[in-house]
Amino acid sequence: MIDHTGVTVSNYAVSKAWYAAALAPIGYGLLYEVPKSVAGPADVAGFGEVTTRKPDFWISAAPGLAPNRPAIHVAFRVDSRSEVDAFHQAALAAGGRDNGGPGLRAQYHPDYYGAFVLDPDGHNIEAVCHLPA
Repeated sequence: MIDHTGVTVSNYAVSKAWYAAALAPIGYGLLYEVPKSVAGPADVAGFGEVTTRKPDFWISAAPGLAPNRPAIHVAFRVDSRSEVDAFHQAALAAGGRDNGGPGLRAQYHPDYYGAFVLDPDGHNIEAVCHLPA
């Protein structure tokens, strides 16, 4: 199952404001924001249905990215951390490039266990388990 998706943006502040305004009429809002100092390579913002409080659409800063040329992020939700590990290993074996090995990402929540790979076109593909170990 797809857990969340996202795009990289050339101007984080402008895009964050645009998505907040554009998505408000459909019940989406800015639910979560993680600065670069915590998230790692970039500032990120998560949007989702304000009634569920679960962000499922994310934007992340990509300084130097040409406008209108965003990369895509898709995360597949799995039921165990071993599946995250297996995904990462299989993706690398198939020619993917590591973009963050399996591990906890407590900046999102204490049980967030994910792994990231870049597909042949450079898209950021993730497997994530939200369950405790």
